[in-house]
Amino acid sequence: MLGVIAFFVMVGFGVVVPVLPVYVKSFGVGNLEIGAVVSAFALMRFLASPVCGKLIDWAGERTILAVGIGIVAVSSGLVGLAGSYPQLLLLRGAGGIGSAMFSVAAMTLLLRSAAPGIRGRAVGFYQGGFLIGGMAGPAIGGLLATISLTAPFFFYAGTLAVAGVIGLVLLQPATRVAAGGAGAAVPLLPLRTVLRDPRFRAACLANFSQGWSSFGVRGALVPVLVVEVLKGPSAWTGIAFAIAAVAQALALAPASRFVDTVGRKPAIIGAFLVAAVTITVIPFAPNIWLLTGLLCVYGVAAAFMGTAPAASVGDSAGSAGGRPVAIFSMFSDFGAIVGPLVAGFLADSVSYPAAFLLGGLLFLATSLYATRMPGGLPAQPAPELPAASTADPDAR
Repeated sequence: MLGVIAFFVMVGFGVVVPVLPVYVKSFGVGNLEIGAVVSAFALMRFLASPVCGKLIDWAGERTILAVGIGIVAVSSGLVGLAGSYPQLLLLRGAGGIGSAMFSVAAMTLLLRSAAPGIRGRAVGFYQGGFLIGGMAGPAIGGLLATISLTAPFFFYAGTLAVAGVIGLVLLQPATRVAAGGAGAAVPLLPLRTVLRDPRFRAACLANFSQGWSSFGVRGALVPVLVVEVLKGPSAWTGIAFAIAAVAQALALAPASRFVDTVGRKPAIIGAFLVAAVTITVIPFAPNIWLLTGLLCVYGVAAAFMGTAPAASVGDSAGSAGGRPVAIFSMFSDFGAIVGPLVAGFLADSVSYPAAFLLGGLLFLATSLYATRMPGGLPAQPAPELPAASTADPDAR
């Protein structure tokens, strides 16, 4: 059900991605103001995340997930009706509150339900819902943009409404699974212990650099790069992002298995190194074809970058860690707050390559820090058997 919900969320989000920077620019503002709109969404996510854990304990994952999606749906529909830049900025910020509620509740539910040995594949399956939606979303958004720049926002509100209903009606409560199997007590580590774990720190740095580059560089600047540098229509961005999403989706299954069978550490080191090189080269692409190819390489790296850090959070925090999930999410939000502003400023005052280079340096720093992580796999991985004998309680 989380995978289905993720699909509907991402279809709508993918519709908005290629349109939002161009829509914001239609209000007569510059790249810095475009970055501010992206940052406002992330800022409110960042401010709301610390209380999400308490809300989940009070009302449950399903309720908080559905309410959060509802808030994003209403605010996104109103964005399409915004009459001025300040209105648009405030509405995007309001959507960030709901987004934090949804994402923290969903990831908490997922990590509580997944055993260590399949955690990477569980995260990958969940992200697969986003990616399948991401294949169709940007292309649909590019087509809707030819009709109206506001149409994608109404479409987004509709897909979110469907996701919220699914969350309330069909999603089941969390089944807390410990590494020791059914009936074992779920470990709840002190937060200070989790914060000292290099696996958790590497995951947070990875999420920060992804928030910075994915939202601040890739999401905010690539659409403008296509229109202003390559002199192409905004629909090109949607098509390029859709092709890159296909590449990422094809890489997701082998990436998830790699994370579970080879390890989180090599996945983070290698993927972030590839992403560092790729994001640095993107602004030098001479045409849309090479740009699309580079985005595909970035998408393959992102398949590893999305699964390995999240699995590392589950490894370091235990299957009942609500606050660590919120902190992990906040690092991405903080990167998405600062990244678009700095990238937009660099693009306006220095150059597009300078903005992309800074994102590449953050990816490189993540890859280097990940060398401090312990090697190997989490203890007591869940074996994959064709059939589980009822006489063997560990055959799950």
